This record gives sequence, C-alpha cells and structure tokens, in this order.
Amino acid sequence: MAVINAFAQDAVDLAEPLTLDAAHARSCQAALADSEIGTVGLEIEAHLVDLRAVPEAVAWHRIAEITDGVSDVVSRSAVTVEPGGQLELSGQPEPDVVTAVEGLRHDWQGVRLALAEHGLGVAFAGADPLRPSRRINPRPRYQAMEQHFTATGRAEPGAVMMNSTAALQINVQAGPKTGWPARVELAHRLGPTLVAVAACSPWLHGQETGWQSIRQATWAKLDRRACGPVPGCERASRSPADTDPAAAWAHFAMSAPVIIVRGHGSQEQPVHTSVSFGQWASGRVRLCGRQPTTADLDLHLTTLFPPVRLRGYLELRYLDVAAPR
Repeated sequence: MAVINAFAQDAVDLAEPLTLDAAHARSCQAALADSEIGTVGLEIEAHLVDLRAVPEAVAWHRIAEITDGVSDVVSRSAVTVEPGGQLELSGQPEPDVVTAVEGLRHDWQGVRLALAEHGLGVAFAGADPLRPSRRINPRPRYQAMEQHFTATGRAEPGAVMMNSTAALQINVQAGPKTGWPARVELAHRLGPTLVAVAACSPWLHGQETGWQSIRQATWAKLDRRACGPVPGCERASRSPADTDPAAAWAHFAMSAPVIIVRGHGSQEQPVHTSVSFGQWASGRVRLCGRQPTTADLDLHLTTLFPPVRLRGYLELRYLDVAAPR
C-alpha cells in the first residue's frame, strides 16, 4: 500500500487489553492526519495471465517463482500478490499526480517485460471476465477471510471480491484538520462520477452480468458494516461542519464485524459468526477466549474496505482498473 501519512505508532504495548473507549480513541487517532495537500499515491492491481493458456489460472508455484524477479525491476513501487493471483503495484507517495502516474507507468513497463520472459502477462480490467473466482494465494490471512465469508453467508461475493476484481486506488492527504469534514464529504460525493467514468467490468465467469462494473456490484453484496460508506461521512442533511469524520470512522470500526483474529502462534484465524469489534471490546463476546488487544484492533482496521477508507489519509476505492493508456 502506498503510505502518505502513516499512523504515528507511539510507545504502546500492542498486547495490552483494550477497553471499548480506548479502542474508539485509537481508531479516531488513526483515521486522519493533519497535513498539507498535494502528495498522491497510486495503487494498481492487474490480473495475471498465462499467455499460453489464457483460460487457466496461473499456478501459485509459478507466481512464487517470479515474484522476486518482478520486485527487482521496479524502482518506486512495492509488489504484492492478491488472493486470486492479481499482481498489485503500490507506488510511493509523490509530490503530484503527474509524477505518481509516470512512476507507476515506468514500473509497470518493467514488470510486463519481466513477466513476458516467463510466458506471463497482465490484464487490466475491473473484473476477470473469464476465469472462476478461485483463491490462488495460500497466505493464511486470505484463507481465514475466505472462511469468514463462507461462514457468514457471503461466500459468493467474497470469492469474487478477493479473487476476481482489480482496482486503481488513489491515495490523497487528509489536508488541514479544519477542512476534514468538507474534504471527506467531497470524496464521497465524487463517488458516483468516479464509478461511472471508470466502470469497465461488465463480464464475469464468461458471462455478461448486466452491470457496467460488476466489481462495484460485488462490493455492494458484502457486509455494509465493513464495506459500505462510513455513516456520518457521506452527504447528509446536516452541515459538513457538524460532522467529525475521524469520530465517524471510529464508530464505523467499532460497529464492523471482526473478520479475522490472531490465535495461538499469531496464526490468523477466521471468525465464524457476526461479532462487531465493539461487542468484543465491551466484553459482551470473547473471541479466542480473551479480550481484544491493541494488535487485534490494528489488524481489524486492515479488514475495513469502505469506498473512502480513512488511513491517516484518504484511500479512494471507487475505480475499476482500466487499460494503462
């Protein structure tokens, strides 16, 4: 992920049990950082394709073999692999959008040349139009997320979201604190326009879906408490000046279901029932037989995916990825 304003990690014991009030306060502190406006970070996902067998998924052992080589050819981006084998390049924060675009374009060119040596390519589309939604990446986090979606009745959209979608994410600074309400509200009001101009995923599993962006339709089928707009940050009847987006984010985090927890040996495990972090922190429910810790909260915050995500900066998640041009 491209980090613009990382949450300041003060001297806090991550293993310390959290109260509900402390969890709310930490979430509020992590939401937005007082900053100048200008710096931009971009993240692009693309579907990895075997050029000799396009309808087939690329096996994990092949992806693992080329990951280091791909990382070696990029100069300004971090390379990660998503659950379905999508390749993601996260550009470093740049002083302006033109520099951010140029840096990511340069790195993608190097990646595509490196992949071609292994008979691989990338497809830029908001959703994989052809292949089944099947997890390729064996990372325990993704396995646990998959099990949570299955246990809570969202196996199908969960599988599509994790394994068949690809996005262009834009990260911009939160700006001066006095302007946070209007800036966050504007990011939400721009949402329908951004979705419309980027929509390029009408096909899924070899069939036309009837949607211009099946990627957005898929996100809408997931639990709104974790993936819907943050209540209090959208356009509302009250004035933006009366809204505290950081507090709204903290309330959203406490109301959202816990998807994964770290069990014995720090192994990430799925939560098989719908339990909000607030229920866990208040003591109404115990997960893994214990209270949540600061580390549990920090992990929980990484599983929240609203269309405008507050991470110290604003992560805009509306856009289907499209052809590089």
